[in-house]
Amino acid sequence: MQAAVQPAIIAAEAAPPRPQPAQRNIAVDAYRGWVMLLMMGEVLEFARVAHAYPGNWFWSFLAFNQTHVAWAGCSLHDLIQPSFSFLVGVALPYSIASRIAKGGTFGRMFGHALWRSLLLIALGIFLRSMYSSQTYFTFEDTLTQIGLGYPFLFLLGFRPPRWQWIVLGVILIGYWLAWALYPVAGPGVFTGFAAHWNKNANLGNAFDQWFLNLFPRKSPFVANEGGYLTLSFIPTLGTMILGLVAGRWLRESAPRIPMKRLLIAGVIGIAAGLLLHFTGICPVVKRIWTPSWTLASGGACFLLVAAFGWVIDIKGYRKWAFPLVVVGMNSIAAYLIAHLCDRFTYSSLHIHLGSRIFKVFGTGLEPFMIGSAVLLIYWLMLFWMYRRKIFLKI
Repeated sequence: MQAAVQPAIIAAEAAPPRPQPAQRNIAVDAYRGWVMLLMMGEVLEFARVAHAYPGNWFWSFLAFNQTHVAWAGCSLHDLIQPSFSFLVGVALPYSIASRIAKGGTFGRMFGHALWRSLLLIALGIFLRSMYSSQTYFTFEDTLTQIGLGYPFLFLLGFRPPRWQWIVLGVILIGYWLAWALYPVAGPGVFTGFAAHWNKNANLGNAFDQWFLNLFPRKSPFVANEGGYLTLSFIPTLGTMILGLVAGRWLRESAPRIPMKRLLIAGVIGIAAGLLLHFTGICPVVKRIWTPSWTLASGGACFLLVAAFGWVIDIKGYRKWAFPLVVVGMNSIAAYLIAHLCDRFTYSSLHIHLGSRIFKVFGTGLEPFMIGSAVLLIYWLMLFWMYRRKIFLKI
């Protein structure tokens, strides 16, 4: 018996220890919840309220930051999609460590990554096809963009840090060069060299005129009304890689917050993006996810992670973040609720409460009042799921 046990002990001692899954990062959950609340908060309709109160700086400020800028530049609303993509990268080191600790193999985990990618793409197409007479094949929304890049991000999660930086550089420089070499296709917001990044007159739109017309459509695809593109998933992968870097820093430093690294990365990213923009080398445009946008918005994401980490982990102010954590721990459910439940919730409130109750502060604030009720219902749905430990995962 002793002879049989001894080899087993030696083998156990020789085997490398499996990485232990880290505890949940509450600051990251709160940041994710804040991002999802910004998205769900579209129901507050600040633009309609601002229209009812012309010249009011407060409502004008809120309205600006709840809408996407027309082309170049950035509002708070423009940071929703890069934050969501960045946080996918942040979560990956934690996910990989958790799965390895549970006995996962690379093959099984990569198979799951491919399955997750397909589900995200399919879900994005499904949500875009709502209220359409047929499947609306499009690949420019948040979920499909993440899905297209996720398998590559997963593979990078197993590579050394220098690989991640090298791939990021190749993506940003290669994508910029491809657009810069493509002939200027027409007039637009920009002139001169920056005209390569004009709306619907660029390399990405030319690709979509070929690619999207391979799918069944009611009419041939010519251009996206907002200028959004399928190929944006490539620089979006760059944003996810920046998140992967941040996630690795956070996990390696836990429970300490690597504030210096996060702040330096944030400042460098924003400064580099603005430098490229104002020199005319590459404008900052979220709708087509220019390389300069990847850098600038990625820098903002680094600073936001640092801010949430400083308040929650360093200063210890945690209780205030609970409403955000409820949303952040169920981000897929929040995304679906915002896209699937809006019409039902609005109509139910009107049917059962009428409209007078929402005009108590005047007709100008009616959109804000009913939107607040809708947003509260959304949060209560997520709170109910949180209390029962129901978390949707892909």
